[in-house]
Amino acid sequence: MNNSVSNTARLLGAGLRALLVLTLVTGVLYPLVVTGIAQGLFHDRANGSEVKADGRVVGSSLIGQAYNLPLKKGQETPEPDLKWFQGRPQNGLGSNSVNTRYKLVLSGATNRSGDDEELIQWVKDAKAAVVKDNSTGTHKVKPSQVPADAVTSSGSGLDPDISPEYADLQVHRVAEKNGLSVARVRKLVDEHTEGRTLGFMGEPRVNVLALNIALRELLTKS
Repeated sequence: MNNSVSNTARLLGAGLRALLVLTLVTGVLYPLVVTGIAQGLFHDRANGSEVKADGRVVGSSLIGQAYNLPLKKGQETPEPDLKWFQGRPQNGLGSNSVNTRYKLVLSGATNRSGDDEELIQWVKDAKAAVVKDNSTGTHKVKPSQVPADAVTSSGSGLDPDISPEYADLQVHRVAEKNGLSVARVRKLVDEHTEGRTLGFMGEPRVNVLALNIALRELLTKS
């Protein structure tokens, strides 16, 4: 009996010591080392790729955000603020998802097939809205000019980038709404167009947040 109790106590003691050591190594030392390396070598990325303007954090370069007008009385869905460049549609998981309007509760795709009737209607409605919103008194947008990323959300619904084609489609509207020349706004888009990663991965893209920050700075100087 005494040997049995002694063995049990010895095993419990060894187990507790192992637990304490593993907790210290994996729960304290390892996170501190990884955090230290990340902060030392990849400070910006480790902190969420934060983007600052006027000395304060205004977003992340990796996550899209909405540029909308304040909700009016009785409205459930805000209208886009058309003086700013707009990102991709924000319903990554569909209209009934918690992931609408870039709310970071959940992300993902619609998982609908290309012939899904509701998805087709979403695309048609989005295309009609893009044509209407981006047509001005002197420039009319044709449905054939609307690129795919203007009417479909990304797989996550959080894509911060748009194609150069979609950015260019918005140039006339942004110029008119802000009292700027089309040439100046187009130059701004060109300055913020990034090429393929390493020259061959991905597609050319424009970060909407960076572009709108530059637009705001331009308006401040005007």
